[in-house]
Amino acid sequence: MTDTSNGRTGAAVRLDGVTFSYGEASMAFDLTVEAGSITAIMGPSGSGKSTLLNLVAGFETPKSGRVLIGDRDVAHEPPAARPLSMVFQENNLFAHLDVAQNVGLGRSPALRLTPSDRTAVSEALVRTGLGGKEHRLPRELSGGERQRVALARVLVRDRPVLLLDEPFASLGPALREDMLGLVADLHAERGMTVLFVTHQPEDARRIGETMVFLEDGKITAIGEVSKFFGKHGPEAFRRYIGSVAGSLQSHGIARKRT
Repeated sequence: MTDTSNGRTGAAVRLDGVTFSYGEASMAFDLTVEAGSITAIMGPSGSGKSTLLNLVAGFETPKSGRVLIGDRDVAHEPPAARPLSMVFQENNLFAHLDVAQNVGLGRSPALRLTPSDRTAVSEALVRTGLGGKEHRLPRELSGGERQRVALARVLVRDRPVLLLDEPFASLGPALREDMLGLVADLHAERGMTVLFVTHQPEDARRIGETMVFLEDGKITAIGEVSKFFGKHGPEAFRRYIGSVAGSLQSHGIARKRT
């Protein structure tokens, strides 16, 4: 189902009895994500966060269960056939193509672009702050600009679901804040359903509506982000953010006070 209330045009995402095995690691997910919502996915390394996204995206195939986007079971469909876009940490740009061409791939993998496609690319570049940089190569861009290219490609694809697998992890605090703001703005404009993996509690607090917390290949807590950060938040989550804060302090990084 697509939610068109309040201007939202995202699609609900549901993992129904999904199981997956990787070596000796077994995972099991039951999850319903409301259409048009922003859901943060957190948990310790190896807990299954990226695997969960990859099951939705089609880069992994479940051993059993259904993966539904809207009312459609896509569990055995290839990634390209699914109504979603995904942005990775490494931004997945082609080094030999310029900015406009990398964005144009979102409309045509063969870059056979119609005039309306080219207009959409130009508009997406302006919207993401890349106007005037159409002919630059990825190596001529900063890390934040490369991620903006990836988000511009999301805009021209215009899919109801957006998956983000720690795409801003390598950016400094100020750039990461800018990119989170851009995602929030694009979500407000397009209403797509957003699922994003992060190790940064402040990222979840900044733009998340719902939190999904994973441990050992299972979802152990789910609810409103604000409740996770309250004094009665899940104990496992409180332990986790305590360990994250300790790790930052041990590396000489001051944690922002809130």
